[in-house]
Amino acid sequence: MVPPSPLLDHIVIDVHDRIDEAAQCFRALGFNLTPRGFHTLGSANHLAIFATDYLELLGFGAGGARRTELQSFPIGLNGLVFTTDNAERIYQNALAAGLPIQPVQSFSRPVTLAGTTRDARFRTTRLDSGQVPMGRVYFCEHLTPELVWRPEWQAHPNGVCAISRVVVATPEPRRTAALFHALFGSVTTARDDRLTFAAGTALIELASPAAVSEEFGDAAADADGRNEYLAAAEFRVTSLQETMRLLRQAVEPRVEDRRALVPATAAFNSALGFTE
Repeated sequence: MVPPSPLLDHIVIDVHDRIDEAAQCFRALGFNLTPRGFHTLGSANHLAIFATDYLELLGFGAGGARRTELQSFPIGLNGLVFTTDNAERIYQNALAAGLPIQPVQSFSRPVTLAGTTRDARFRTTRLDSGQVPMGRVYFCEHLTPELVWRPEWQAHPNGVCAISRVVVATPEPRRTAALFHALFGSVTTARDDRLTFAAGTALIELASPAAVSEEFGDAAADADGRNEYLAAAEFRVTSLQETMRLLRQAVEPRVEDRRALVPATAAFNSALGFTE
């Protein structure tokens, strides 16, 4: 079987029962968030939709069910999600490769547009997070993409147009790379002391915790005792100068040569970079 090409669908920041606060925080950082959605699984979300991918804030609404697989992770960046047009095929291929994959799950959430409500529908298959400690790694099949990627949600005051980089902290980058090799084939390449692979317009980077600490310093996420976790996300913007001007209305970013970095303490334990 020919393995699928990696294509990033979205990343997920878990906010637990602080979804109201998280929405306020990320709007202040210049993200144009969708109205709150309520999954049939019991969770609630807001999305920041870009050209081909998006950021999801995932938590619990008032009276919402507390999904077990979400509670096992601390607040922060915990979801790395790839696109598929056939979740069942991904499941069968991963099962044949001996990966700890879970059966396809179908769910939906209502979306109201111009007074009409329709269900945005999804099918997902996830790797067992008990055996893949970096976070929830899964594939999402969008059955109604027209209810997700809409122009009124794709323009952001901070100028973000795409996710450009996701950093995975792992003590053994080559061992972790073997997981992605099994999913996608031999996709990783060495870059300095890291292993990387392209997933659409985004670069997925596997780096040691020491390398993550050296790069992000006091802006890094709190690992909460983990030695393998999703450490940071970066976004491509249309004008870094304009992005920094907006960010400074909410937080003082760390300004580097070609990047503005929002510390994890100001973004729900998620280090966020912005680059042109």
